[in-house]
Amino acid sequence: MIDVENLYLNRAKFVMKILGVWIPSESELMISKMYRIFMMSLQYLFLLFQTIYIVQIWGDLEAVSQASYLFFTEACLCFKVTIFHINMDMLKELLKEMNSDVFKPLSLKHEKILKLQAKRIKRLLLGFMISSQVTCGLWALKPLFDNAGTRAFPFDMWMPMSPKFSPQYEIGYAYQFLTVCMSAYMYFGVDSVALSMVIFGCAQIDIVKDKILSIKPVSNARGDERKKILSENNKKLIECVVQHQAIVTFTDLVENAYHSYLLFQLSGSVGLICMSALLILIVDWYSIQFLSIVTYLSVMISQLFVCCWCGHELTASSEDLHAVLFQSMWYEQDVKFKRALCFVMIRTSRPMVLRAGHYISLSRQTFVSILRMSYSYFAVLNQTQST
Repeated sequence: MIDVENLYLNRAKFVMKILGVWIPSESELMISKMYRIFMMSLQYLFLLFQTIYIVQIWGDLEAVSQASYLFFTEACLCFKVTIFHINMDMLKELLKEMNSDVFKPLSLKHEKILKLQAKRIKRLLLGFMISSQVTCGLWALKPLFDNAGTRAFPFDMWMPMSPKFSPQYEIGYAYQFLTVCMSAYMYFGVDSVALSMVIFGCAQIDIVKDKILSIKPVSNARGDERKKILSENNKKLIECVVQHQAIVTFTDLVENAYHSYLLFQLSGSVGLICMSALLILIVDWYSIQFLSIVTYLSVMISQLFVCCWCGHELTASSEDLHAVLFQSMWYEQDVKFKRALCFVMIRTSRPMVLRAGHYISLSRQTFVSILRMSYSYFAVLNQTQST
């Protein structure tokens, strides 16, 4: 029997345990608690330094745009990790539900469905993690190539130390680079938990579909054999109903736990994409900074796409369930089965929808709408700067 929790969350758990932000054990040592506080303090300090710098340069559109995209990124991360810890009890309940009996695979085919969906989301998230680390590496190289011969930190932000002196320069450089790299891994971890659980819900819907299509025909059965098959089919339909209700409860809990940071992610993406596109027009195209902004923009768009794709997959899978019910051998079943099936079809006619902020549905249409909105703001800011 496969371990469903580790199948979907092993990478996220590994990364977040190293960074000290995973679920603490009941017998957590004081040193582990201090380590978690230290790791989180690094991120909040980074955000504070950026805030101070933006206040200092406020009014200079070019300088603000160069600082804002990283500010939005760090603010989004701090908000995500904070929500992750505030809703820790919900996360524990979700992990408990993933390992519950109702979601356990009953055949090798069910295990293949779970593994296939886990492989899909892991590939997307792995691509996001690799591209984000490439971006961090380019950020670290920027002052070494674009500002060759001078000392400068990777990011334009207020620092309580000067790059003109050693070892202040080395300490500040290491702090910025390591903190940003850890931010990327935290992004990966938190997003992996929420989005992998959504795809886990999709896999469970696919398992329900397989169970429904495996309902046996009874046209050629007679006597006791017919009664036995009808009883098994009715029992299987009830199992599907119970599992479907568990999936609905599970996905609702996922939305309740992470809807606020998903909303922050969607709204922040507009500013991130807009500011990044504006920077591409400002910086020299042959510089490391230009390349880092291009890769950063692609990372943010891909992250937004993965969020919307997961929501779209959940909705599309649940919509197909209604059609699969009609494709089953319902017409050969008894009145009890047909009556129950009618109620099930009425319930499944309403697709599951993952919403950010309990309001904005995550879908491909939402992804396109955000890109259009970002371009509109970008066009306005670009025109303002030109005039």
